[in-house]
Amino acid sequence: MSTRAPAASIARLVRQVLDEDIGCGDITTMWTVPANARGTAQLIAREAGVIAGLDVARAVFRALSRSVRFAAMVRDGQCVRRGTVLAEVRGPLRAILTGERVALNFLQRLSGVATLTRAYVERAKPAKVLDTRKTTPGLRALEKAAVRAGGGLNHRFGLDDLVLIKNNHIAAAGSITTAVRRVRQRGSQQRIEVETRTLDEVREAAALTPDIVMLDNMTPAQMRKAVALIRSMSPRTTIEASGGVTRGRVGAVAKTGVDWISVGALTHSAPALDIALRVAHTV
Repeated sequence: MSTRAPAASIARLVRQVLDEDIGCGDITTMWTVPANARGTAQLIAREAGVIAGLDVARAVFRALSRSVRFAAMVRDGQCVRRGTVLAEVRGPLRAILTGERVALNFLQRLSGVATLTRAYVERAKPAKVLDTRKTTPGLRALEKAAVRAGGGLNHRFGLDDLVLIKNNHIAAAGSITTAVRRVRQRGSQQRIEVETRTLDEVREAAALTPDIVMLDNMTPAQMRKAVALIRSMSPRTTIEASGGVTRGRVGAVAKTGVDWISVGALTHSAPALDIALRVAHTV
């Protein structure tokens, strides 16, 4: 799967964020930089990390001037060292300086998500690391692309692409069995996932052979028992661990035998990667 977000999503979001930042005009740049001034700037990593969002940064500058040339020196998903030049931006200096903060905001945020994802992925092998819907409003497509750049996988993009029966659905329906049966009565071919919190719930869910069983906020000891139970009752069911999985804990979770580990922190708690823009040449 591509690490890029859809071009239409990028263009729409970039225009919205530029409008928010520029308002009636970038008065500092307009009043200090001649309209015909041109130059070159570099985007530079000020710390090591995994890069994501170069296509978004390019879209920012190109939205401000079609004569801007954006040359990426690395690719999304690449791990870089401190001091690496990520891209060169050439063209009208007004466009470059006006777009600087928006481009950096996107690039730093998305690279932070990719960097954190890579850290989890390396510790979780052979289990796969997935994101969640705990994304920044409006940035879901971009943040999920950044997760892919970091080596992770995407869970649901929205409420319409997987039946995920969680504890509140179970409480409202009356039981796991009732909830699953109601879904299957619809005749849909959508995959079904059931959230479980106890071994009794695991047993009930596994007996219904759903596509995925989620083990929510269980200890590693509980997970090992749950995995053995599901493998014996429904061997084709994918097993997902979720809830409070930190970088320090993810290795122990992976050793329980689960297939997937979903981590909300990938998108709700990733620190931004430190990246700077420096004007290197002016004409």
